[in-house]
Amino acid sequence: MKKIIMFLIPAIALLGGCKKKEVKPSESEPEVSVGIAACDSVVLHRTYPGYIYAEEKADVVGLVNGKLLSQNYTEGSYVRKGQVLFTIDSSTYRDAVARAQAEVNSATSQLEYASKNYEAMKMAFKSDAVSEMEVVQALNSKNSAQAALASARASLNTAKTNLSHCTVVAPISGHISASILSPGNYVAGEGSPVVLASIYNDSEMKVKFDIEDSRFLSMNIGGGRDAGKLYSSIPLIFDEPTEQPYSADLFYTSPFVDSSTGTVTLEGHVKNDKKELKDGMYVKIDLPYGVDPKAVVINDASIDTNQAGSYVYLVNDSNRVVMTPVEVGELYQDTLRIIKKGLKPGDRYVNKALLKVRAGQKVKIANK
Repeated sequence: MKKIIMFLIPAIALLGGCKKKEVKPSESEPEVSVGIAACDSVVLHRTYPGYIYAEEKADVVGLVNGKLLSQNYTEGSYVRKGQVLFTIDSSTYRDAVARAQAEVNSATSQLEYASKNYEAMKMAFKSDAVSEMEVVQALNSKNSAQAALASARASLNTAKTNLSHCTVVAPISGHISASILSPGNYVAGEGSPVVLASIYNDSEMKVKFDIEDSRFLSMNIGGGRDAGKLYSSIPLIFDEPTEQPYSADLFYTSPFVDSSTGTVTLEGHVKNDKKELKDGMYVKIDLPYGVDPKAVVINDASIDTNQAGSYVYLVNDSNRVVMTPVEVGELYQDTLRIIKKGLKPGDRYVNKALLKVRAGQKVKIANK
């Protein structure tokens, strides 16, 4: 009998060790932070691709023939309107000016002679010393001499203009590009102007982009008393961070719709005080297109995605987690996201530690 009792005691101890440990309710309910879906009036935006251009751009061209003698600027530097940039061999054009000046002098002498002769013929005609025909011939000679002088002066002006083109000056002020031709090369600019460099006046830039014609009509750009308020200070987004934020003020809309793309071209002014923006830069324009007076917004970090799309974890009245699909809109104030479908104002959602919860789980509200 004693042996039987000793055998039962270890068995009872073993059974006691297999008994499940009770889990306290507080340990099975993770504590989570929740947010409240808010209703707010927000300005809606849509992002469009565009490019930055210099407000003013001009090519520096060679208009005469001759060897390029000098380049008088540093590439990439700021040049002022009228500053000498290049010199081209002018010997041919100096000779042309001298010949034209000689022709003007000769034509001037001929006109003086013809004028005096005509006056003499008129006096002689009064005394019947010459015929009327001789007077008419003298007048014709004078008129021909006047025309010859006018032609000679025009040729001289052309020669002087060509000579002036041998000194190439900046047509506008701005930053100048590298020279296409280096000194020693031949410039053949008489037949067709030869581009030597380009100048960009980048003190103020403009942004250019296209929007759908349907969007353009709905936005009423350029019309209505309040249109200017909505379409000034439009945010610009660059792929790489810039030293300061940039925005544009719309000033131009194309007078026609591009039938091949169904879009309208818009342009805006952009200040470039620090000369950070360059001609041809790619940019995204965060264009406002309307207002939603009752938009539902939540913390953007509380949204997760799977193969079915975006979703959030709602917390119902029983403090149980409900996985809820949502249709998201645009980002608002950097950290909030507009919800188009799936939520209503006042809904509670998990906004931190999403990996701690699962659908159907009961939770404790940390910030209740």
